Amino acid sequence: MPDVDVSSITLEEEDVVFEEDIIRNPYNLKSWLRYIEHKQSRKAPRPAINLIYERALKELPGSYKLWYAYLKRRRLHAKTKVITDPEYVKVNNAFERCLVFLSKMPRIWLDYGQFLVDQAMVTRVRHTLDRALRSLPLTQHDRVWPLYMKFIRAHDIPETGIRIYRRYLKLFPENGEDYVDYLKSINRLDLAAQKLADLLNQENFKSKHGKSHYQMWRDLCTLMSENPDKMKDMKVEAIIRCGLDRFSCEIGSMWCSLAQYQSRSGWFERARDVYEEAMSKVTTARDFGQVFDAYAHFEETVIEGKMSATSDGEVDEEDVEGALYPHGGASRQAQYQSRSGWFEKARDHPP
Repeated sequence: MPDVDVSSITLEEEDVVFEEDIIRNPYNLKSWLRYIEHKQSRKAPRPAINLIYERALKELPGSYKLWYAYLKRRRLHAKTKVITDPEYVKVNNAFERCLVFLSKMPRIWLDYGQFLVDQAMVTRVRHTLDRALRSLPLTQHDRVWPLYMKFIRAHDIPETGIRIYRRYLKLFPENGEDYVDYLKSINRLDLAAQKLADLLNQENFKSKHGKSHYQMWRDLCTLMSENPDKMKDMKVEAIIRCGLDRFSCEIGSMWCSLAQYQSRSGWFERARDVYEEAMSKVTTARDFGQVFDAYAHFEETVIEGKMSATSDGEVDEEDVEGALYPHGGASRQAQYQSRSGWFEKARDHPP
């Protein structure tokens, strides 16, 4: 029998009755189960019980009940040993033999997949779960995917994870937000922003986390504004302005995100233009206050940065002024003094 050492197994007197029964009825499942139960009650050695299981499965290879009980017994025994023990290989082989006859049983695939996950066999897990998806009908795929997704999130295999998630979303498109979270966790922020934008473009999309479209737009704006260097294939300004056109109030954070994107990209004059445009277009006191505070903080940061760089002698004052106020010539100092005066006035006399 496969994977069973029979050299030390002896037949006891009490076994004769059960042996005669299975000789008369080799295809009777109950006869085999009674024999197994008898051996377990007598606390027979593990190889002896495994031998009876193997004999039973030779006669009844399509019995789910026998295979499930046998594999469960073998798995529990293997888990008492180190992961490199040959017993793990024997159990894996037993699962493969089982799947020859029971490839349409999702529970067998799930137990096998989890057993391989416990062995940290990354490639084999992926191949096995792919085989499960090919073997099982589509209506049972929802039982396999949770284990597949848990496996992907637990291992650092980003490119493989992205491909598998794309397959997963074809069957479960409502879980797009989980894909966005996964992309953020592997630092693929450009793909995360693209997927979030795609979700927002779907008129019938509803967040499984209960987020409104406004909250999702704000998340998208924040993601793009905080990571401008990762958004090489995204038209960030156009996307944020599209969000501004969709909402009439509580858009102060979006304006701030647009200005922050410009400033993080090194375009300080564009950032100022955005702040000033925002202050002229917002319609609520809350939005105005939010933009005003962000504008004031931006100016304070720019001025402090200039003063710190010039006082330390690290950068020439004229070079700093040219970077911050790129209008050329003698107007740089005037621009600097004007901005300083504006900030002091705004700080002392807020609206």
